[in-house]
Amino acid sequence: MRYPELRLFIGGEWRNTPDSLQVLNPATEAEIGRLPIARKADLEDALTAADEGFRIWSRTAPRARADIILRAARLMRERAEEIAPSITMENGKPLIQARLEVIRGAEVFEWDAGEAQRMYGRVIPSAPGIRYTVVQEPVGTVAAFAPWNFPMSQPARKIAGALASGCSIILKAAEETPAGAVHIARAFQDAGLPPGVLNLVFGVPAEISAFLIPQDQVRLVAFTGSTSVGIHLTELAARSMTPVLMELGGHAPVIVCDDVDARAAGVISASRKARNSGQVCTSPTRFFVAEKSFDVFAGAFADGAASVRFGDGLEPGTEMGPVANSRRIEAMEALVADARDKGAKVLAGGARPNRKGYFYPVTVLADVPDDARVMREEPFGPLAVINPVKSLDEAICKANALPFGLAAYGFTHSAANADRLASEIEAGNVSINTLEASVAEVPFGGVKYSGHGREGGAEGLHHYTHVKTISHRMALESDPTIAGARI
Repeated sequence: MRYPELRLFIGGEWRNTPDSLQVLNPATEAEIGRLPIARKADLEDALTAADEGFRIWSRTAPRARADIILRAARLMRERAEEIAPSITMENGKPLIQARLEVIRGAEVFEWDAGEAQRMYGRVIPSAPGIRYTVVQEPVGTVAAFAPWNFPMSQPARKIAGALASGCSIILKAAEETPAGAVHIARAFQDAGLPPGVLNLVFGVPAEISAFLIPQDQVRLVAFTGSTSVGIHLTELAARSMTPVLMELGGHAPVIVCDDVDARAAGVISASRKARNSGQVCTSPTRFFVAEKSFDVFAGAFADGAASVRFGDGLEPGTEMGPVANSRRIEAMEALVADARDKGAKVLAGGARPNRKGYFYPVTVLADVPDDARVMREEPFGPLAVINPVKSLDEAICKANALPFGLAAYGFTHSAANADRLASEIEAGNVSINTLEASVAEVPFGGVKYSGHGREGGAEGLHHYTHVKTISHRMALESDPTIAGARI
């Protein structure tokens, strides 16, 4: 289980730079690698390479593009046992979850490779002698920014959408978890991707975004991360009229109706809350439970949370690893302390264990008042809130009370309740009787302050293209509407 050598990937070549950053293992707080920081000259080279890469790739037949993408995805699957440990070492998630993330990343590439061959245009009915055609064309070079919580699958979404559409891409992957993106770049290099189509850089995020986004070569900004940073990048892009694809923060509500098995729902919810240590933008967090079912659900959730075995993700039997960094620990502690001060009950967890590493247990708060910070701020960690509600009306109102709308969930066996949840909850993704919000074959994205645009599904390539309308008259004829006019 060796951590890979980290390099920039520009114009089909790997390169180092004089300055570097530490990469730490969050389970041990030990250094596992050094990450080179891109200089201005490296970013300029990346722009030049991406421009040339786009010239070649955009003229490559969709079937040929798909073949290379599928070849790279196959290499990722074959190398899963090499890639997964590096993800665990830098991110902390259990090895089994890291393996699944590698497969999920490959699935994203496989799906988008198929969509590359289905970017159909259309012919619009018109008068004899004239034809109107609509086609989708790749936008150009994409500047993409991926977060640290899913080192493999998040970069995969950006790269897959760009490459399947015929775009080139400059990806700034997360400095804390760079190995997944490095493995993806290696797979594409080995799969025969032309130089410059995929470029990988690292460095100080604010400096890289401030340099890349205003450049004329950049025709789309794709970002996954916090709402505050997304707003800032959108403002930067607006100055040069560059379109953006934004998948931003959430604070996912879960409505538990009184017609389901409350104990089973509680067990499922506790397990899902522990996934990736709660560091998921779609993680179920605000639970609104029918009063009739509240005690049973809360008890099952708390018991499940207390039984989660946390530890080093490389150790057999670990169910939840550490959070990614000390900032997440500080955030959990502050939110729990604030909720306690305002009268919330702690049903499970609530305190950092006395051991090395960035560990924090699954924490369950109940009867949390609306003015507690955790009711408004996404914890992005293993922290859940469970509150009783008197009616479905009240639950939906509370679910929609925040400016976020990425994912939402509901548990019910009533067709009437399910219809209301699906139609009335303000979110880009609503899941009923499942806590899964995103798979390769469906579009994923948010509403309100959770962003706009979609990744995945048939809609996933739309943002990476622009629409061109072609009007073709078969013969030169005078226009009767301007007959006699002087031109």
